Amino acid sequence: MKADLYLENQQLRLQLKELVSRARKNEQKFQRLNAFELRLIGCTSLHELIQRIVHEYRSYGGADFATLAIVDPLYEAQRTLRDNGIDPKDEPNVIFYSNDDFLNRLFNISVAPKLGLFRANQHAELFPNVAREPQSIALLPLIRHGELIGSLNLGSVRIEHFTRNPSTEFLERLAAIVAMCVENSTNLERIKSVGLTDALTGVKNRRFFDQRLQEEISRAVRHGGALTCLILDLDHFKKINDTHGHPAGDRVLIQAADIMRSQLRGTDVLARYGGEEFAALLIQTDLKRGLEIAERIRAAIAQHAFGFSETEALPVTVSIGAADLEHQPEELSQSCIRLLANADQALYSAKNAGRNRVCPYTGSPARAM
Repeated sequence: MKADLYLENQQLRLQLKELVSRARKNEQKFQRLNAFELRLIGCTSLHELIQRIVHEYRSYGGADFATLAIVDPLYEAQRTLRDNGIDPKDEPNVIFYSNDDFLNRLFNISVAPKLGLFRANQHAELFPNVAREPQSIALLPLIRHGELIGSLNLGSVRIEHFTRNPSTEFLERLAAIVAMCVENSTNLERIKSVGLTDALTGVKNRRFFDQRLQEEISRAVRHGGALTCLILDLDHFKKINDTHGHPAGDRVLIQAADIMRSQLRGTDVLARYGGEEFAALLIQTDLKRGLEIAERIRAAIAQHAFGFSETEALPVTVSIGAADLEHQPEELSQSCIRLLANADQALYSAKNAGRNRVCPYTGSPARAM
């Protein structure tokens, strides 16, 4: 009898010890995840949020891989990254979907995390750039206001990591936090974009351009990269306004901005710099290539029939000045002033030479018009 009681007591002690150990591990896990969640909530941009999700979660949550899928039907998230100088293609752990069809099929209208074995035919596209295939995975649907806006995808090289313990309490909480942060960062970027976008043409404004000019020059100086600036000015624009009225001039500006934007890459920067003048930054582009792009823009505008009324079209041309960054030992502000001044001087050369042309900065002063 005493032996039975002793064995029973030992078993209870072991069970209690295991429960205490599990509770401590859960408490530690909770503290790590809580710290991670606070870092997510503190993000001030979509890019920062993405970096923390796909790179930092592994140290907090113990997963070997973390990727993020975002439903982006209007390309807002991708455009936001481009506006901040980030090519979405340079984010290999982020998958953008134009609709939610794939994720809806994956989760089968469930709002609960899916834990289990990795199956390449079902899950490979959610882990596109991993060094080795995960053995077990946890797929967390990101839900906001009843809509599936993406998924957080976690993988482990250990088969038991997401299969032995089926508890999803921590993961459900994490999914809710990530979904909220993705929505909030997107809304914040949208608000910021409104203040940095020209209301008429839809391209960025001078404030945005000046900010990006400093960032891109600083980056080019650090890494020794190329950077070309274009100043684009529509020829005889005042005559268009005086002859046909300001509504016609507005239509010309809108169409010209669309043409310019169509000839640039997503990572380039285009802004309305004032009136009929636009400015463009061509990232990682030397002057030779910049002149080719500028000529392409000039030709596209010259060939376009600008509709300034429902029945009439108007020929419009543009003069463009181009200058590339001169790597000189000077203050950042001076580099910004110098690059803009050189491009502006090249523009005057184009105007003086007869307009409807592209001129590079040559270092010689332009004559007054």
